[in-house]
Order: sequence, then C-alpha cells, then structure tokens
Amino acid sequence: MFAYVFDQLTKLWVTANMTEGERIPVFPPLLHWYYIRNSGAAFSIGENVTWVFTIIMTAVAVAILLQLRKLGSLWWALALGLLLGGALGNLTDRLFREPSFAMGHVVDFIQLPNFAIFNIADSAVVSSVVIICLLTLRGVSLDGSHLTKDTVKHDS
Repeated sequence: MFAYVFDQLTKLWVTANMTEGERIPVFPPLLHWYYIRNSGAAFSIGENVTWVFTIIMTAVAVAILLQLRKLGSLWWALALGLLLGGALGNLTDRLFREPSFAMGHVVDFIQLPNFAIFNIADSAVVSSVVIICLLTLRGVSLDGSHLTKDTVKHDS
C-alpha cells in the first residue's frame, strides 16, 4: 500500500507543479525530474497497445491478491506488496489519465543518465523482482518454509 500511495502522491506533485517536458536538476548530472507521459511500457515499448498493459496489470494485481493467503514470509509479503503497489500505481494511470479510460498515459519523471525515465511504481516493481529472485535463489517459499535438496527430489 505504501508503494501505491507514494507513487500516486509523487505523480500528483509532478502534474501539479511541472509542465510536460520540463526538466529540473535535482543532483546533476545524476538525477533530474523530467516530466513525460508514457503510453507504452519501459523504453516506450508498445505505445500503440496501451490497452494490453491495462489488461496485464489487472491480471498481475488479481494474481497477487490470490496469493496473499499463502504468505508466511515477511520478505515475500514485502516483495508482493511492492509488486502490487507498483502494478496498481501504473494501472491507476492507465485507467484514469488522459487520453481515455483504460488507455491513459503513465506519468514518468525520474531521469538517470543514459536510462529510461521512470516513476515510483516502476521502482517498486523492479525492487520486488530483485527480492523475488533472491528469495527464489535462497529457496524460500511463499509460506516461509525453505526448500531443501530433499524437498526438490520428492517434488520432482
């Protein structure tokens, strides 16, 4: 929930205080606020199929909600919370921002050198993926149990 609220508050601040295309140095040359609206995904991929991202984000949010009752690990709860917050943050933009319902453009504003312009929701999604990868590599299940070599052999 924190990721979602923080994402929406920062986007509200950007849209209220900046004009689209405006760039503000924060820690030059490393960090700038650069307000753009993105109809696609990362690196503006899929700009003409915005509705597909709306469907995907909705499916991701539903899938996460269905997994919540299996949680027994604080780290998995954090990872899925970040993923859900990020998905819902960008889904809110897709649903309610211009140009139309379910086809809205996502507000992006964080610019690093030689990288895509992104937002807090994107950061939450990437952070969740890193945590999920680490948990998977360590063999931690959603319920908090640890997979062992014996568990893997019996499940195969």
